[in-house]
Amino acid sequence: VGATIAILLSRLGFVDWFVNIIGNQVFSSFFAGLFFTSVFTIAPSAVALVSIANATTLTVAFWGALGALCGDLILFYFIRDRFAENLVSSIRPSVTRHILNSFHLGFMKWLSPVLGAIIIASPLPDELGLTLLGISKTRISILIPISFVMNFVGIFALLYFANTI
Repeated sequence: VGATIAILLSRLGFVDWFVNIIGNQVFSSFFAGLFFTSVFTIAPSAVALVSIANATTLTVAFWGALGALCGDLILFYFIRDRFAENLVSSIRPSVTRHILNSFHLGFMKWLSPVLGAIIIASPLPDELGLTLLGISKTRISILIPISFVMNFVGIFALLYFANTI
């Protein structure tokens, strides 16, 4: 559904209008990157980022990743503070304790942050990756560089492949 909406917005000229109304490539890259994180807005944001990056792929990827970092921080606070509490309260206490303890011991202690970082870099929405990072109690000081670098890699790969096609 999101891809269909993105194609429709592109064909109707909304993306060009969006870039022209903002006028500044840096700000429009940041704004499009801000929406690159959510399941509902990733497709239109990807179309906007590709249309912004004519020849300046690194600049658009940098500012887009900075915007995506801000979007990830908003989602991370929401997931960690609201979603995790609701999830924990809806599951039996013994099951909750077992699941949460598995994210802090052994194999899952390092696997969940790695999987979360890979999901953030992929074209998949960041909510799942941020949930894994939130459940594994990743600190903000660790999340910020992971989110920025992984979003930069993801946006740069998107722009690179879009420009080569």
